[in-house]
Amino acid sequence: MIDEKIILQALAEQQEEIRGYKPQKWVSRKEESLFEFDTKMAQVVIGVRRSGKSTLCHKVLLERGIRYGYVNFDDDRLADMQVSDLNTVLSCVYQLYGTDVPYLVLDEIQDVDGWYLFVNRLLRTDLHIFVTGSNAKLLSGELATHLTGRYNEIRLYPFSFSEYCQYHHIDTQGITTKADAERKRAFMDYIHDGGFPEMQGLHNKRAYVQSLIEAILRKDIQKRFSIRNIEALRKLAHHLINNACQEVNYEELSELLGIADKTAKKYVDYLSQAFLIQLLTKHSFKSKERIRNQKAYIVDTGLEGNRENALAPENLGWRLENVVYLELLRRCAHDCLDVYYHKPDSRAKEVDFVVCDKNKAVELIQVAYEIDSQRAYDRETSSLVKTSNTLSCNHLTLIAFSPTRDVEVEGKTIHIVSALEWLLRV
Repeated sequence: MIDEKIILQALAEQQEEIRGYKPQKWVSRKEESLFEFDTKMAQVVIGVRRSGKSTLCHKVLLERGIRYGYVNFDDDRLADMQVSDLNTVLSCVYQLYGTDVPYLVLDEIQDVDGWYLFVNRLLRTDLHIFVTGSNAKLLSGELATHLTGRYNEIRLYPFSFSEYCQYHHIDTQGITTKADAERKRAFMDYIHDGGFPEMQGLHNKRAYVQSLIEAILRKDIQKRFSIRNIEALRKLAHHLINNACQEVNYEELSELLGIADKTAKKYVDYLSQAFLIQLLTKHSFKSKERIRNQKAYIVDTGLEGNRENALAPENLGWRLENVVYLELLRRCAHDCLDVYYHKPDSRAKEVDFVVCDKNKAVELIQVAYEIDSQRAYDRETSSLVKTSNTLSCNHLTLIAFSPTRDVEVEGKTIHIVSALEWLLRV
């Protein structure tokens, strides 16, 4: 049991910090529109550490003038919190914010065993609950089990390029040569350094990334799943970061790390649950084929080069593809669409992304940093045309660092879109 005075002190200091917040100066996030207010459903914000989950909750509540209580469980004084302590936490919230406080934000509560029972009880008292966490399976799985139909899940990623430009005051509408050059420079900075909010403006980005990755491995995975071989997990994480946008080969990982295939699969799953990597499934109407040959992307391209011993080759095409996939995840969440990649067999040409509405392909997207050479142009456009015929989808998009235009290839219209223009679409 944690002494009530300690809990009260921690919550009082957290309350004091909130009083200095100025949300009007914060970046607007697209996910703000996904919150549902005046509902009995818990609002659950999940995503990788330091992506801005708690800031998002504060912003939407403060801007609406909503009075709320706040508890951040990622506090050393609350580290040994047990479910039996949660009622004391509630008592401290009432002491600080009043017994009639209508909303309560529970930040990073996932490490308290049985926390969902506490949330369930609060929902029955008509409190409006916001929950944040850094573990997808923990929140999604346990909430689905214990709060059936009574939660709204919101996934948050680091800054998109549009949000990055907003943070750095980049002119995204200007048509002058200077404005255009500024956007291009910002784009190159973004695909190299990424969009973690706290990392913007930091000089020592490597130290930040190292500590972030270690926190994810130690707190969100090792502690949660009782991992003994932390070194193998660490090597696997860095290997996947170095080889972003590639298919995951479990036999190869097993041999490389000296672990069993089953262990390699578990470790990859844990990294995905902690949002360090994002898995992309192959498009197939056969379930067993969708399970195999997933591709691994990283949650932010800033993780790739800002690490010790980061010797991955500079590949702007892969970085752009990774950025596009994350943007697709943001956009498709709003429209309830799914994303896959298409590669019917090992020798076939691949289409990077297939956007589906249920079982129907509604857009095919190919990503290439440059298509200036005839060979590159032919390779990317022919893949789209062939897959268009296979999946009966005629909405074809080629995203490249190239001027926007439409082209006709074998009777198909392909929309070649400037990467900057596509990323800045709201």
